[in-house]
Amino acid sequence: DVARFYYIGPMFRYERPQKGRYRQFHQIGVEALGSESAALDAEIIDMAMSWLGDLGVESLRLVVNSVGDADDRPAYMAKLVDAQKALLGEMSADSRRRHEVNPLRVFDSKDPQDQPVIDKLPTIIDHLSPENRTHFDEVCGYLSDWGVGYTVEPRLVRGLDYYRRTVFEISSSVLGAQDSLLGGGRYDGLVEQMGGDDVPGVGFAAGQERIVLALPEGEEVADLDCYVVTVSRDLVPQAMSVMRDLRGHGLRCTADFQGRSMKAQMKAANRSGAPVAVILGPDELSKGVCNLKMMESGEQHEVSLEILATVLAEELQGLGHGPGTSG
Repeated sequence: DVARFYYIGPMFRYERPQKGRYRQFHQIGVEALGSESAALDAEIIDMAMSWLGDLGVESLRLVVNSVGDADDRPAYMAKLVDAQKALLGEMSADSRRRHEVNPLRVFDSKDPQDQPVIDKLPTIIDHLSPENRTHFDEVCGYLSDWGVGYTVEPRLVRGLDYYRRTVFEISSSVLGAQDSLLGGGRYDGLVEQMGGDDVPGVGFAAGQERIVLALPEGEEVADLDCYVVTVSRDLVPQAMSVMRDLRGHGLRCTADFQGRSMKAQMKAANRSGAPVAVILGPDELSKGVCNLKMMESGEQHEVSLEILATVLAEELQGLGHGPGTSG
């Protein structure tokens, strides 16, 4: 089974501190271990984009690439080294050092002197094995199907050597020159290198301070707009689908994840402060509808799932609780 983890904690960096890059900072990380599936890569990327969007961060830009694996790199690295040798005289001192230690890291250079050089270098995405090309195409396919905007950046390699296949970064122009918010990718083989089992993994890390700098000023913490209730635990998949759709329309909602009875769920909905409960039952779902219950008045009526987000937003406005507001 896939194991999913997250962590939040203090970290330290050796480099010279800059705005948004402090000596001590706090990192938020997400890891999923146990599968090589391209769907898992896409899920992690989708979650990262949704999370930053829900926080209110604007002007997000997602770039993705594949750095292949041990099957692709030998032949590609030989071409890359030859190309770099021919351009050493045009490189910065730091990139000449990177060329000797790890030629891929030349792509990480932000030195203006190196950019024309980087543009001339071969890219690994053009040297992927058929299997790795298929994996990357599947990742991009999921993102496209879900409406997640992205750009393929063939020169994105990430700064750590353990990455395999998918790599990605999310940035925001509101931060100026230091615009990176988070980055990550697939790191199959890393657990084994550290003495564990051969467990594939994918994840990302984000700098908390950098994200805080990107948040809109004066944002208040928003209340829940609705609580999704199911008549039975068998309907949790449908509840998840409904929640994802509502969140996609800017509505803040949650549901029960403890398998509690409908009565207990309604009590939880009341405690949450959500003004509306969306109730899903098998009979209603068979007709493509659900029940909306106004928590304060107790009024309840059926609504088609196709127009649920629109009707719910109208109901919230009528209650003086606009979607995503703080009451």
